[in-house]
Amino acid sequence: MKRGFVFVLVVLVIAISASYGQVLDGVYMKEHVLGRKPIPYQHLREADVMWSKTVWRKIVLTEKMNHPLYYPTEKMADRKSLIDLLLWAIDNEGLTAYNSDDPFNEFGVPMTKEQINVKFDAVDEEVEVEFDGIKEIRIIPGEIKSSEVKEIIVKELWFFDKQRSTLDVRIIGLCPIRQFLKDADNPETVTRKQTFWVYFPEVRRVFANNPVFNPMNDAESRTFDDLFHKRMFSSYIERESNSYNQRGIAEYSSGLEALLEAERIKEKIFNFEHDLWEY
Repeated sequence: MKRGFVFVLVVLVIAISASYGQVLDGVYMKEHVLGRKPIPYQHLREADVMWSKTVWRKIVLTEKMNHPLYYPTEKMADRKSLIDLLLWAIDNEGLTAYNSDDPFNEFGVPMTKEQINVKFDAVDEEVEVEFDGIKEIRIIPGEIKSSEVKEIIVKELWFFDKQRSTLDVRIIGLCPIRQFLKDADNPETVTRKQTFWVYFPEVRRVFANNPVFNPMNDAESRTFDDLFHKRMFSSYIERESNSYNQRGIAEYSSGLEALLEAERIKEKIFNFEHDLWEY
């Protein structure tokens, strides 16, 4: 008993000594997010799904409501933007990135880090320089400009679970879209390029352990998983599963008509549940 008490006392002394001299940026240690787990889904059987619809929607990160996903554009010690977190997870957590060139199979072909760099034009460049009449070749390392990612495509599945009698939705994947100028002197040459897909259930563990900025309350522990699970983002539908070779809304409509078509698809989904009940 005495030995146990001494052991506990020694451990406490070591812990206090280790924390002594550290600068605390705040008034308490933020530890809750580090131990978070993804919000569990309800168990789902194929027999319980009586209706489903796959849609692809676009999140414009520059919209005010979506700023917590876009910022910070510069590196910070306590939080990351969505694209920086995805790139970090690919490098450090073994997250799989999938090729975005196939519009009918988003999760078919894994990508390497070198292939991702090519998507961002972040390849090493050889430059010839001259010093004191001597010419030599120097290699300038490529750099990914995460601030160029200003849109996210979200693939999700809406379904009606007859076991729980509810209309529900599950996010399947995310695809960052890079916006950049092909010609720096011509601002009208904006190019949009899909970079890679990530499988959302695989990345949820990383999302649950990384905080996202809460503009209303710094003390609320909100994570990326909370933000997507509670659908705290602004978006619009750009494509639905259809018989026309998975064509997007932009292929047969534009401008205001495209937005109205997106609203029509959204209303059709919610009206399905509404029409199931008798009042």
